[in-house]
Amino acid sequence: MTISMRDAARTGRAAPGARDAVFAQLDDAGRAEQVARRLTDAIVLGVLSSGERLPSEAELARRFGVALVTAREGLGMLRRAGLVETRRGRDGGSFVMRTGDADDSHVIGRLRGVSQVELGDLAVYVTAIAAGCADRAAERSTPSDDARLRAWVADADFSQAAEARRNAGGFLLELAVLSQSARLVREQLRLQAEFGPLLWLGMRDPAIRASAAAAATAVAEAVAARDGAAARAHIGGLLDEVARWLLAAKARIEREGTIDG
Repeated sequence: MTISMRDAARTGRAAPGARDAVFAQLDDAGRAEQVARRLTDAIVLGVLSSGERLPSEAELARRFGVALVTAREGLGMLRRAGLVETRRGRDGGSFVMRTGDADDSHVIGRLRGVSQVELGDLAVYVTAIAAGCADRAAERSTPSDDARLRAWVADADFSQAAEARRNAGGFLLELAVLSQSARLVREQLRLQAEFGPLLWLGMRDPAIRASAAAAATAVAEAVAARDGAAARAHIGGLLDEVARWLLAAKARIEREGTIDG
């Protein structure tokens, strides 16, 4: 059954594009660490919800394109980190233990390990892809697409960090879908899956959440008006603000040992 963007927002579930990003095949099929990171990021981002049952080891292996033993090792890392628990029996399986806003520690750890230059380069690349998606969406979306995107934005919750992360990432993925470019969709899926938690760490800041909500509304209107330049500008403005927040947070960590000002 297909879940609309509006229904996803109302039920608290991630938009379909965000969930697809979690299980996109890995570039390097031989590393259990990549399986663990992909799933960990999805848990912290809020794409995978607390209490949700993960696919079986065999299904994870198939979706990620890895060996069964690799998927098993990756799940073991999540169990040791306390992010999932495995239950036996007929209704057993591996279940998510934390919600997206429960613990930012692993993402903050990633921020510590990324240089200022790498952060700046990531921001430039993410902006280029997102702006391209917005531009193409304005060119190719249909009136029904416009109505659906507006409805999703109207229902999206940016008041709390976990919801804002999920909705900001989901919005970029939906723009990629509306671009009708398979290549842009694949690249946005990869970026969201691998860098979404780090990119949207700034959603802990109410000012960034407000900017994200305003940008989503403005982009949706620009897409409906077939104004690609405006759509690109609004996306670029938001991601520039997000990048500046991340760079400032990185500087605070190095200077004061804390992410918050």
